[in-house]
Amino acid sequence: NDRGGTLYVVGTPIGNLEDLSPRAARVFREVALVAAEDTRVTRRLLNHLGARPRLLSFNEHNWRERLEPVFRALEEGDVALVSDAGMPGVSDPGRELVAEAAVRGVRIESVPGPSAVTTALAVSGLPADAFLFLGFLPRRRRERQERLREAATYPLTVTLFEAPHRVRATLEDIALVLGRTAIGSMPRIDPSCTRRCFVALQARRWSISRRHAASSRW
Repeated sequence: NDRGGTLYVVGTPIGNLEDLSPRAARVFREVALVAAEDTRVTRRLLNHLGARPRLLSFNEHNWRERLEPVFRALEEGDVALVSDAGMPGVSDPGRELVAEAAVRGVRIESVPGPSAVTTALAVSGLPADAFLFLGFLPRRRRERQERLREAATYPLTVTLFEAPHRVRATLEDIALVLGRTAIGSMPRIDPSCTRRCFVALQARRWSISRRHAASSRW
């Protein structure tokens, strides 16, 4: 790409502002535009840094109409793509913009940052040389349980995202579908725990920032 700017895919903190890298802070101060999942969330981060780029909402609801404004901005300078927390495109908005930028020959650079997936794996004590990431499970219980049954066929550590208000229901489904095998494999959890004990302990142990990541070797 001999003309135009660079699209920076920037990782942002998942709960602690000190986790933002110096490189990410510099990028935010230098770019002309930040395409953000939620401009209110990103504005707080930018204010903390004293950065004043223009903000443009870019999320699952409006990405189609926001592609062209982003590419017009890239013709004039650099643009940063961010989600509310973690790396854009990983169960978060941004994949479509990166894919289209690649097609158009735009220079793309990753500015690595925190990831709830690897954070959960690192503190789980479970095998992580290979793992299965499910993203967000379906909202409907029947579909959610079916996805869990499919995951159970792989001899891998499984990591997933869940919204705070659905954590309890999802953990109940994990216990229902996988039974004591799943409960007994969790670190420092007594296999004799009831499902209620399992849900309470897991919801507390695996809470990460605004998301909740649950890991288990199934």
